[in-house]
Amino acid sequence: MGESISEATIINWLKNVGDSVDAEETILEVATDKVDSDVPSPVSGVITEIRFGKDEVVKVGEVLALIEADGSVAGKKITIGKTEEVKQAAKPLPNDTKKEEVKLQARSNPDAFLSPLIISIAQKENLSLEEVQSIPGSGADRRIQKSDVFNYLKSRKYPIRKENANMQIPNATNTYPKPVIQFTEGKDRIVEMDRMRKMIADHMVYSKQTSPHVTSYIEVDVTNLVEWRNKNKDIFAERHNQKLTFTPIFVDAVAKAIADFPMINVSVDGKNIIVHSDINIGMATALPSGNLIVPVVKNANEMNLVQLAATVNHLADSSRNNKLKPDEVQGSTFTISNVGTFGSLMGTPIINQPEVAILALGIIKKRPEVMTTEKGDEIAIRSMMYLSLSFDHRVVDGFLGGSFLRKVGDYLEQFDLNTAI
Repeated sequence: MGESISEATIINWLKNVGDSVDAEETILEVATDKVDSDVPSPVSGVITEIRFGKDEVVKVGEVLALIEADGSVAGKKITIGKTEEVKQAAKPLPNDTKKEEVKLQARSNPDAFLSPLIISIAQKENLSLEEVQSIPGSGADRRIQKSDVFNYLKSRKYPIRKENANMQIPNATNTYPKPVIQFTEGKDRIVEMDRMRKMIADHMVYSKQTSPHVTSYIEVDVTNLVEWRNKNKDIFAERHNQKLTFTPIFVDAVAKAIADFPMINVSVDGKNIIVHSDINIGMATALPSGNLIVPVVKNANEMNLVQLAATVNHLADSSRNNKLKPDEVQGSTFTISNVGTFGSLMGTPIINQPEVAILALGIIKKRPEVMTTEKGDEIAIRSMMYLSLSFDHRVVDGFLGGSFLRKVGDYLEQFDLNTAI
């Protein structure tokens, strides 16, 4: 499932107990916070036990099911992320152990990190902020995971009482009356959000509630860049068997600007700022379903243009064909969104949490521009585009945001026309 994945949710079992399976045959589908994956059978045989049902959350390495393998091969246990031999079924944990896992801390932890998914679950289950913060986290740095909340809900009897009557807890109830939606039977229709759209909605609302967004804009003259790309794209494709789009060039410019301004490549953890050493660029990509996903170019600053083009093309193709691996949509430290692909002049993107900035790239359009030459001011046809940077004003001020944005523009305007292809 990838090193950064710690748990997954079972979407659907394609086989039942007693069914025969072939090696590498898909037997169930699982989902992480970002992407769905198929789990194949490691051997041919008969399924003798299924331990988790649909919609249950399972940690990486836990046994999902048992298969009695054909021939003399030892039985296999199917896990998320790995398979290994087993001689007998693992015994269930004693009830006391399960209770211990969900035992509440004496005091809530106000600095506990709550992901958008955890907040969404808490809202659906009517958990108070203090109650959620009191759940012991089993993730990295004791972060609360989905499984922690679900385990807590299984043994929860009464909500936690506030220890301090003066403690202010955000009230989830909105006093503003919900607008009435007019619906005409037989004319209008209702479309239920799919799982991915629900997560996108929760993530966007969480980002706007978490980060005070500020957006800055600049206009960039990319005439030289456009002419270079048009001149070399066919040669590039012939030499490297890769399409040369503008995206790898944009990723390269952003990675260089981040190296110049590393404080744009950070995350906020309570009162601490985490400065990331890796420069991992997420690229917002539209799916055929209309949903959005953000595959990640890992260590973009360490790649040349050929490597960036190959990586970008692979991620884009995998996105369109629903073949992204879970690790390919994790770990971004900065995101770009090419709104120009849809003909937009510019955009005001929402920050992809837990990042602190996101760059939108508008359409490249030819316009008459006033140019200062040796002969004086002249009007020329130039290829122009708008860049817009949304940033988290908690940690990114106007000087840093504006300077970073201008640097990206400079790298695009001053593109090296002698770049090796």
